[in-house]
Amino acid sequence: MWLMDTRNLVDDLAEVLVVPSFTRLGFGLRRRLYGWPDAESYPMTGRTVVLTGPTSGLGRAAAGSFARMGADLVLVGRDAGRLDCTRAELVAETPGLGAITVVADMASLASVRSAAAEILDRSPRIDVIVDNAGTMLPTREVTPEGFERTFATMVLGPFVLVARLLPRLVASPDARLVAVTSGGMYTQSLPLDDLAYERGDYNGARAYARAKRAQVALVREWARRLRRTGVVANAMHPGWANTPGLEASLPGFAKLVGPQLRSAAEGVDTMLWLAAAPEARATTGRLFLDRRTRPFDRVPATRLSPADRATLWETVLALTGEPAPTPER
Repeated sequence: MWLMDTRNLVDDLAEVLVVPSFTRLGFGLRRRLYGWPDAESYPMTGRTVVLTGPTSGLGRAAAGSFARMGADLVLVGRDAGRLDCTRAELVAETPGLGAITVVADMASLASVRSAAAEILDRSPRIDVIVDNAGTMLPTREVTPEGFERTFATMVLGPFVLVARLLPRLVASPDARLVAVTSGGMYTQSLPLDDLAYERGDYNGARAYARAKRAQVALVREWARRLRRTGVVANAMHPGWANTPGLEASLPGFAKLVGPQLRSAAEGVDTMLWLAAAPEARATTGRLFLDRRTRPFDRVPATRLSPADRATLWETVLALTGEPAPTPER
């Protein structure tokens, strides 16, 4: 007990300091402290993972790991050519892999609904849904359906996908929902009366962080509303990982942190653990970094109350036009 308390104290200190926590230093420290088994050592044979954003960065790293762990894959992305290329690479790396590709623009609710129908038609089981797709835009854009694109991509689209796939997910004996968020969400509150970012000067990084905060709030609602179904829903953030998306969206930050950025494999470690480890089923409705639960907020002014989260849920239902996917709790 004393040893575990000491480990947790060292880990918590790194977390409070942020910089060592989010970089590869934090990952290496925790791996040594806790003696983790390799994430790919958890078998997933016979299980099916629906993964959005699988063609580059964290998503591509996760797809490769899930394949090596024995999972069947449903690869969901907006570019058919890149999806086909990714699938071919995965099959070459892992002969015998069961993998299908489904085209979906997560910013388009019509596209997501079509993709969900295709997934249900082609995949007889779903055990894990990983909400990984994201975007950071330099200017405010509105989709043809009338939604601010960042919010649509990372909040509305994923909500519709999960809602449509939920009956099949619930049927799994080991059902899990994993949302990939960002530590950047700690910097932003979520104005529930301006989810479309219509007020003030648009800032892409701020819009991204707001959407990630909304994503995590909805994961908490999914967990609360699905508690009696056996579905485990958690969010994780990968720390500061070296990905093409980071380089393209925040080149100055990527250059500043430089060699201390985590590799994509280090970034997805907790995602894999949440999807596969037996012990990860013990907790639902939480936010993880490096296999431990972390606070949802660092600044009190950014906190969303239970009533706020319920309001967000109802607002998203209204915006998407989806029927309530869970009984009211």
